Amino acid sequence: MPETQVHFYADEKGRAPVLEWLKELRGSNARAYAKCAAAIQELASRGHELRRPLVDHLGSGLYELRVRVGRENYRILYFFHGRNVTVLAHALTKEDVIPRSDIDRALNRKALFEKNPARHTYAEKGLDG
Repeated sequence: MPETQVHFYADEKGRAPVLEWLKELRGSNARAYAKCAAAIQELASRGHELRRPLVDHLGSGLYELRVRVGRENYRILYFFHGRNVTVLAHALTKEDVIPRSDIDRALNRKALFEKNPARHTYAEKGLDG
């Protein structure tokens, strides 16, 4: 299977919420950041082939990339656009259940992206951008 292109969702102001979250995480918890970055690389390598426990399907075309560090659970919500493109739309730290408001936010970002992919694709590449 070809490598999956991973993109960050960009809001109306051109900001990438997941990328901003990752940059904050890098400053506050380098180990968690490294594990989240490795999980994103695994998603790029394996795309649709990934299964539990690393990913879970949430419904409506939305998935969660799951990373556990100690007692903390880190989640990056994403969706596929076409066959080999993954868009990272929302990220959070959670206790047990993803709040409905976070799922709704990710679904809204998915809808906006699908209407205008060029406008909602973050321009810089990678986690160091």
